[in-house]
Amino acid sequence: MGNDLFLRACLRQPTPRTPVWMMRQAGRYLPAYRELREKFDFLRLCKTPELASRVTLQPVETVGVDAAIIFSDILVLPEAMGMELVVDESGGGPRFPAPLRSAQDIARLIQPDPAVHLNFVMEALRITRRELNGSVPLIGFSGSPFTLAAYMVEGGRSASFRFIKEILYSCPSLAHALLGKLSTAVSAYLNAQIEAGAQAVQIFDTWGGVLTGDAFREFSLRYIGQAVGGIRARGAPIIVFCKDCGHSIDALAGTGCQVVGLDWTADIGRARKLVGDRVALQGNLDLAILYSAPGRIREEVKNILEKFGKGEGHIFNLGHGIHPDTPVEHAREFIRAVHEESVRYH
Repeated sequence: MGNDLFLRACLRQPTPRTPVWMMRQAGRYLPAYRELREKFDFLRLCKTPELASRVTLQPVETVGVDAAIIFSDILVLPEAMGMELVVDESGGGPRFPAPLRSAQDIARLIQPDPAVHLNFVMEALRITRRELNGSVPLIGFSGSPFTLAAYMVEGGRSASFRFIKEILYSCPSLAHALLGKLSTAVSAYLNAQIEAGAQAVQIFDTWGGVLTGDAFREFSLRYIGQAVGGIRARGAPIIVFCKDCGHSIDALAGTGCQVVGLDWTADIGRARKLVGDRVALQGNLDLAILYSAPGRIREEVKNILEKFGKGEGHIFNLGHGIHPDTPVEHAREFIRAVHEESVRYH
């Protein structure tokens, strides 16, 4: 499955079967990835191009996905803007010890030059593109402006999103200043990834779903649209994924992207009726299904294919991430099921 298949799927042209890949954490459940993590810390993997490329290739080689998604982390962009990023290797994940809490903090952020401040990502893309040699397409990604802002203001993961919401509701002008900076940075970052070899790019809005509908439109959707508008795609499709945003599928399709990703809570048949032929859809298997027996995995694959119906424009994927204790053989069965069952829908 090569580049032509990916591009035809995104642009709704005839394809022999539905392409399938997994989201950016796809390597975490693989033994080869865990072996590397025993030797290198997370940021070392991200910032060493040869290692990042090796991790990127693992799902392609081991489970047979139809695209490679560059191994990195969305928070390297805020780090490049001047924030200190640390990763708690005991399981706490990435965090910013000095989160943004004032206008002065936001004013100090720089607009990074991706070719300089994020060159390790670009070099990983160049190496991986060479290694793939046209076998499957290569995808780059970034967090959305709002998701990045949430991490930068909260300092890391949050249960309540108290600090970012306080800024949104108490000082919206400050929030807009931060989000405007981030939309410019996201566009530049993804443009650089395309120039370095990414054949498609994806914007992840992991936290947009914690907002009310009105707040989502003002503080997330608006800046996703700005980021998309600033990407000089040169034929590279743009994918937008927003978790827990089933209320705004139609609006997401209007951002200028070519593909809208769906989490597992969205009904893909309903989504297709909403967006029509404007965009392709990506998704949306509940990742917990991969704990089930192979026969049950296949049943759910068939269910999603049936809901989408006949025709092109569907990229099969999980509905968000993948659990690190997912059995590898179950991931392989997922890929096989999509390939084998989707042929009758084309």
